[in-house]
Amino acid sequence: MAFGNEDHQAVAAAIRAAEKHTCGQIVCVLARASSDYAHIPILWASVLALLAPWPLIAFTPWSVQRIFLVQLAVFLAAALLFALTPAHLALVPRAIKRRRAHRAALEQFFVRRVAHTRNRSGVLIFVSLAERYTRIIADDGIAEKVPPAEWQAAIDALVDHMRAGRIAAGFVAAIEHCGTVLAKHAPPDGSVDELPNRLYVM
Repeated sequence: MAFGNEDHQAVAAAIRAAEKHTCGQIVCVLARASSDYAHIPILWASVLALLAPWPLIAFTPWSVQRIFLVQLAVFLAAALLFALTPAHLALVPRAIKRRRAHRAALEQFFVRRVAHTRNRSGVLIFVSLAERYTRIIADDGIAEKVPPAEWQAAIDALVDHMRAGRIAAGFVAAIEHCGTVLAKHAPPDGSVDELPNRLYVM
């Protein structure tokens, strides 16, 4: 994932421009992955190791000790293979990846203090690349005024750009759309800029 200083500056500038027209706050987070899924190599290695003895028991005269050694070797080899290659991510069920990404988005919503602005009008734009997950989370003060469909247009613009490899442009497009929504439902009220205007990369 290439994301240079110019990209960071473009995102920061887009946030500053959007927040000039609203009392809301916009925070952007880009995660390479929402989890390391460290248990996945062990899980699949265990499954393979449990299956390995059965054909040996059925079709070979090998001793219990020899079969046990083969089982151990299968476990170690599979665990090492899955741990040292990105293949283990493909073995993670989609539902689990979405749950991990959703949990990571909620964690960032609170860690980045989006939920603690004075007007309760903060918005988080969250992307997790490994899970191909995109989410916009709005705080209560703005969420109760804006139907989910209005945020979907920002997500669609973000996803379209990211599919073409334009990560920064995707964030800028999403920020601009979120800024328009915030300007409509949370106009400026003289409050200070409470959160950093930047993209957090995890």
